Amino acid sequence: MNQRPLTVSRALSGLQGTTRVPGDKSISHRSLMFAALATGQTRVSGLLEGEDVLRTADAMRALGATITQDGDVWVIDGRGVSALSEPEDVLDMGNSGTAARLLSGILATQPFLSVMTGDASLRSRPMRRVTVPLSETGAVFEAREGGRLPMAIRGTCGAKPLTYRLPVASAQVKSAVLLAGLNAQGQTVVEEPVATRDHTENMLRHFGVPVAVDVMTDGGRRIALTGPAHLSARDVVVPGDPSSAAFPIVAALLVPGSDVLITGVGLNVLRTGLFQTLREMGGDLEVLNERIEGGEPVGDLRVRYSALRGVAVPPERAPSMIDEYPVLAVACAFAEGESRLQGLEELRVKESDRLAATVALLDVNGAATTVEGDDLIVHGLNGELGGGHVTTHMDHRLAMSAVVFGLAAHKPVSVDDTAFIETSFPGFVELMNALGAGIR
Repeated sequence: MNQRPLTVSRALSGLQGTTRVPGDKSISHRSLMFAALATGQTRVSGLLEGEDVLRTADAMRALGATITQDGDVWVIDGRGVSALSEPEDVLDMGNSGTAARLLSGILATQPFLSVMTGDASLRSRPMRRVTVPLSETGAVFEAREGGRLPMAIRGTCGAKPLTYRLPVASAQVKSAVLLAGLNAQGQTVVEEPVATRDHTENMLRHFGVPVAVDVMTDGGRRIALTGPAHLSARDVVVPGDPSSAAFPIVAALLVPGSDVLITGVGLNVLRTGLFQTLREMGGDLEVLNERIEGGEPVGDLRVRYSALRGVAVPPERAPSMIDEYPVLAVACAFAEGESRLQGLEELRVKESDRLAATVALLDVNGAATTVEGDDLIVHGLNGELGGGHVTTHMDHRLAMSAVVFGLAAHKPVSVDDTAFIETSFPGFVELMNALGAGIR
């Protein structure tokens, strides 16, 4: 992928207008995977057509599903949970950790050999968090040192059901274990210490799989399903991605005179920690026209420029906003007072070490930060901000956060590469410019 460097200057006037962000990436990945595991034909509308999700579509085709497009609707003819085909070539998951980890759960209980790889960023990320529990099904994983891609998976045809307690909150690990359980004989149980995004549980029910969720005495959750399971084709409507909406939302809060309406955004309570946090900072963020679409809560968000103040974000909120911390840190840099973002250890194993990269983004642009263990402290309004060169480490969310920083900064912000934004938010710059960002 060719590099696309960019220099972003302060927006000359407020952001204005109505827009819609791309479909939710987490739900888009799952809709393709689950439809491929179902019997019958599923039609998916609103699918995110970014590079990450297109890699998932290619992988499910390679495993035997028929996937076509009918205008804006994706049509998937599934194979059934136990009827996938051995791929003829290596499965290239590009930059998508979500796709690679969830697909590992599916492949662990298929009776054939598969090999998975990805781009330089994905090949540097750890996979042991999923391969260690999945090995207990009887599957065999062979990977590079540290459990990194490329990785060969020898699936098992007699998969054992797992009972697994997550050592750290991770929707990806939870989902991988549950997906393996679809093709195992007996009950699969996942215990999570803190509730993580539950799109997998919601979509399994949508496709007809009973999933039991109980709150444990320690406040965590116990999720159980019984295999082998049968998925029946169901149409899916993908809501707008709240993680993508985060960028125009924060930009509108920071650029004086802004008033933006973002329609059809997913409002799953396990994904909206950023919205709660921005309101605690004094952000004018209003939810309109709340409704249910495809089993997920959806609404329209009206955002207006606000004078923000510092905030303390508790660690238990991290799973509901784990992808939004870089752009939240940008908001904190322009807020009055100190902000403390706690419990960010999960950021160290994203597309980059996002904690270190976020600190570097702020520091190079004049914002004062302190890291204490897994906590990030941002000292807001530390003089004139901007003027730095941001290294994104092939991380799309770092790149978009840097763009938002530049729109509010006193001095232009240069970004080494914005090409990877297309993996999750195709048309990001065009959308921001349509609202008046003036990015060139």
